[in-house]
Amino acid sequence: MSRRQSLLHLVTITLFLSMVLAGCSDSQGQANEQASTRNALASAAISHPQGDFRSPLTFGNPYAHIPAQCHIETARGAQNACLFCHTNGAYRAGLGNNFPQAGAEPRLGDLQQEYSFTPISPFTASPSRNPWENTLTPEKLREAVAALGLDPQTWDIEAYIREDNWQAAFAQRPGDPRDWDGGQETPFRLFPGLDPADLPADADGFVRSDTPLHGHFQEHDGRWITGWRAINFMPYGLFTPMTGSVSGIYLRLPKPFMQREDGRFDLTIYMHNLDLLERAIQDRLREEDGEFYQGAARTVALERGLYPVGTEIAHPLHYVEVAADGSDPAISPYPGTRARRVKEVRYMYKWKTFAPTAFRPGTKEEGAPVYGNDVQGWVDNGVGWYLAGYIEDRSGVLRPQNREELTQCIGCHSGVTTTEFPQFTSGTGNTVDSTWSLPRKFPGELGWREMDYLGYLAKAGAEADETPGEARLGDPLNRGLAKGEFRHFLDNVVGVSLYGELPPAIERFLVDVIQPVNGYTAAWPALDTSSAAAFQDRQALRQRLLRELTARGDYLTTAGVIRGEWLYPPRKEALAAARRYRQVVVTQRYVKGKEVFPETPVTYRYFREDGEGFAHQDGRPYQLGEVITDRPVDRENPALITYGVGIAQTLVDPDLPFAQGGTYFPNYLPLLAEPLRFELEQ
Repeated sequence: MSRRQSLLHLVTITLFLSMVLAGCSDSQGQANEQASTRNALASAAISHPQGDFRSPLTFGNPYAHIPAQCHIETARGAQNACLFCHTNGAYRAGLGNNFPQAGAEPRLGDLQQEYSFTPISPFTASPSRNPWENTLTPEKLREAVAALGLDPQTWDIEAYIREDNWQAAFAQRPGDPRDWDGGQETPFRLFPGLDPADLPADADGFVRSDTPLHGHFQEHDGRWITGWRAINFMPYGLFTPMTGSVSGIYLRLPKPFMQREDGRFDLTIYMHNLDLLERAIQDRLREEDGEFYQGAARTVALERGLYPVGTEIAHPLHYVEVAADGSDPAISPYPGTRARRVKEVRYMYKWKTFAPTAFRPGTKEEGAPVYGNDVQGWVDNGVGWYLAGYIEDRSGVLRPQNREELTQCIGCHSGVTTTEFPQFTSGTGNTVDSTWSLPRKFPGELGWREMDYLGYLAKAGAEADETPGEARLGDPLNRGLAKGEFRHFLDNVVGVSLYGELPPAIERFLVDVIQPVNGYTAAWPALDTSSAAAFQDRQALRQRLLRELTARGDYLTTAGVIRGEWLYPPRKEALAAARRYRQVVVTQRYVKGKEVFPETPVTYRYFREDGEGFAHQDGRPYQLGEVITDRPVDRENPALITYGVGIAQTLVDPDLPFAQGGTYFPNYLPLLAEPLRFELEQ
């Protein structure tokens, strides 16, 4: 074990002990003291929601913040999905992130190279075991559905996703929708004050309403500005139509950002302040931008990589409806294959100032208790934000999420901090001030509009098994790589999601295109699972051929836009995915995984050769093609601080050049070129 790993494990165990001491205490006096400290940090003018602390040890999965994607294999490094979360890029840029995860901080390790999960303990199962049963073994989910006497094949899933379940939830929100906090002790207290009846947003991205109660100020046409503005960003490997979930993203700043210095509302001032925030988050501030926001917010500092206190972000997560491009409200009023029904409505509110540079990496409190409110469905991410979430109950009606379900959110939306009273923090290396969407926003007006997934346009009369529509945008260049964002993903993941899988429709497309007759060095191969060597060879060949395809620009149309085959599933496959997810809904097994495949993805199966392999934690050897349920941990000496730490390697080779199949990118930063440029336009 290296000194770097030893330091990492020492910190981890120290934090774990703090979890046991802080999370398992029954002292009401300590809880009151912690709550008092939190309230003292908040604005005296605001009565914040009240929660309590709960130890993750009480969860069915104490490591709910480690997502299922972190357990996949990398095909000897040929499929490195890890780089899109575990990076040093934002940290090295000093851009709202202090959680480098690709070796920049020795105590945090390099999560592109190591399955470096935290130590085992006598109180919980090892985090080196895969707990995401719905994703890992979907047949067990089907058994749970059958035990309820339900047959998914009898469900009219198309009718289901065309039903609205958002409006009824919004109607339960108390208080003034212009305020971030409903202000009453009800389950929907922190449900975002965004009425779906006011959607979609107008062409400039602003959400306007005919209801005065929803508006901060009235325009000349009599409509009211709600303050919410839509964000259109570049997706990758997460929440794309092909993965079964699609998003709307809406941002709102506090009232002073909408006002002139004399207190009058002014849309021009608000637009300017939103543009300033965009540039701050995307590291594009100019000297002429000054040091402060404008208007009544003139005393609020403009901080690189940080949102001002009071920022709200609403995130409805929709089912996929391939007929929805915004042209037929009877199907869905939303663009970009967003169905009327939502899987979840998520919400973030920045309640206090947080400076990532004030906290040294490695002091994260990943084992500390989680502060939140199960009845009201929110948690504190430990670095300045409340995270709230509302998910479908068995009947499809939205309900508040519980603490364990919300801890999954902290796993992606958090950072590093330490306080007098340790509180749970986690996160990834690729966020800016705990967020994903605004950093990836298309610059300028293109990014201030409804999320439309590259301008999706449905194809009238598309057959159930064909690509249902087309995109209208190309592949935007990454600022640092001078290479298309989507191309970079395909080149290194050899899949369309962070699970590294290629759905059947894409496999068919690749078989048609990648052939010697079309100028390729080989035909697109099927996977060969007859031996570990055969499997690895086929994966390496698939990587090489896919890189040929992207280098030739064949993943784009002749007009230079991304081909619809990559983004939009055929109607038959989209409905099948919705049917699988509804099985999670009716069983309420969200804590066992939200992503469900027809069968266990090949990236969860064992295809390692001798010398690179590993055994189960109990010493049993893995068999060829066996589902990987756990990975080995250090059991050399129970007296050592390294005892129980995961020791398996990803086999991503940091020294292998890209030209030879390398996929190691420790400093990836997901920022687009500005002015916006696309592949084939260079």
